[in-house]
Amino acid sequence: MLPHPSPAAAPAAAKRKASAPSGGGGGAPKKRGSYNCGRCGLPKKGHVCTSAPSPAPPEDLAPRPDAQRLRRALSFDEDRAGLEGPEAAAEAVPSAVLPPAAEVEEDAGEGEGGAVGGVLPARLLAEVLRRLPPKELIAAAAVCRGWKECVSRVWRAAEELRLRVPRRSQVGFVGSVLQDCGGLIRLSLRMERDVNATVLACVAFSCPNLEVMEISVADTAVNRITGDELGRFVAEKRCLSILKIEGCSNLGHLNLCSSSLLVLWLSDLYCLSKTVINCPNLNEISLDFTRQENDSTDLVTMMDTLGRTCPLLRNLHIASIRLSNAAVLALASARLRDLCMLSLVLGSTITDASVASLVSSYTDLELLDLSGSSISDSGIGMICNVYSETLSRLLLALCPNITSSGIQFATAQLPLLQLIDCGMSMRDIGFQNDILEENHQHDAGIDETSFCERPVRKLQPMYQKLIIKHGRLRKLSLWGCSGLDALHLNCPELNDLNLNSCRNLHPERLLLQCPNLEKVHASGCQKLLIRAIHNQIFNGLPSEANNFQCKRLGDGSKRVQAPHFLVQKVSVDEKQKMAHRPRCTLLVN
Repeated sequence: MLPHPSPAAAPAAAKRKASAPSGGGGGAPKKRGSYNCGRCGLPKKGHVCTSAPSPAPPEDLAPRPDAQRLRRALSFDEDRAGLEGPEAAAEAVPSAVLPPAAEVEEDAGEGEGGAVGGVLPARLLAEVLRRLPPKELIAAAAVCRGWKECVSRVWRAAEELRLRVPRRSQVGFVGSVLQDCGGLIRLSLRMERDVNATVLACVAFSCPNLEVMEISVADTAVNRITGDELGRFVAEKRCLSILKIEGCSNLGHLNLCSSSLLVLWLSDLYCLSKTVINCPNLNEISLDFTRQENDSTDLVTMMDTLGRTCPLLRNLHIASIRLSNAAVLALASARLRDLCMLSLVLGSTITDASVASLVSSYTDLELLDLSGSSISDSGIGMICNVYSETLSRLLLALCPNITSSGIQFATAQLPLLQLIDCGMSMRDIGFQNDILEENHQHDAGIDETSFCERPVRKLQPMYQKLIIKHGRLRKLSLWGCSGLDALHLNCPELNDLNLNSCRNLHPERLLLQCPNLEKVHASGCQKLLIRAIHNQIFNGLPSEANNFQCKRLGDGSKRVQAPHFLVQKVSVDEKQKMAHRPRCTLLVN
């Protein structure tokens, strides 16, 4: 006889019955395994099946447990390892074009360090992301958590950044980009909006190990950095070695003190009341002033102090219309012993007297740029006498007093010369008339404020002939030499020739014996001259006049027919050499 359940146990039994799943429809019934073998149908208990296993389904039809993961190929291994199910689907970002699952798995397994399950490894993704511009890199950080972490690692590991700041960007745009770049060493900013002290403060705070900084300013932007702010920034950055800033028209004064600064470039300077550059390790300095007549910068005092504050200076470039003989004499007295490159540009009052002081103080110059000065052929002679064993680059553009004779003498006396620029120096008769009028105003005392310091320019021959034979010359610039009538070049190493705006150069008086020419600039030239240049550099033929079977008489009065045996013919060896000449580019508008 079974015992009767007690009244206290009835509620507990009812509760257990309610919580248990029912087979009627309240819940899914409990599934039980089969008691029979799935191959032969016999009972499993004590049974050893001898039947062959059924063939496996084809690979392309077999279900893939991680097919959902393969459809999200651009993700991280470490993120995938910690995510399962719906969390992984939420963090993953499907790509725009999804390849089949089999192809993704094959590509992942073939590469070095292949991805598990078709997921791109973090190392490869970081390698892809670091090649993106900063704007796209910021957008990539918003894709998912894995991409954000990878972008953060890219920012932290970046050593060089080139950033363009749009015109409509917010004030804190530079700071928001640089806040994760703690290891940045080289920074280049292209500013399309105004520059102020906020940009310098963001750079100083976010980049403690910065060594190179460049700021270029667009035409629509204004650089509002003052001299005090720039001096404070340079003093705080103990690792800064290279500083290049454009648009420095609002500095007011310049007071820089740094023991780490090696290169300093400042452009668009204007009216500096005080200029102190106390950088004992400075090697290169470039100061470009605005082209305004009312610039009141004292260049004489600045030149005088360079010898004491920058004794290791090697490269010096100053461009200013305020350059004068007094400033050059102050530079000569500074005695910069290591100076090897000197560029004094736009000093229209610099004459041969300044050249004499320079060659007596600095005897080891490798580059000399006196473009825009008033030196003559005598000054070129002094340069050749002193720098015959050192000078390799000579720039004398916009020098109205030099002639083709001085250029020929320079190429003959400077055997190491590799570059020479004498553009806009040998001008035509129209420019000669302008010189006559200018000299007349100077002598008559008209507008003395403008012409009192300007030297009297000399008249040049109307038509000039230039003959250059040099074994090492590589670049020759004759742009704007409209007074040049004939040109003969025998320079086997010449690869760049600039003949832009040589309007009066006669096609029959052009001879180019330069087998290694790579670029010839001929914009603004006559069509016949361009055709003659084309025939000589591409076909290896001299000018059209030299192919005619005729010659001039001794007095040059007329042409007579020449015998056939006097006509020069191209030999077979020369034709083979012309076939192997390097390809040259003729640049014409």
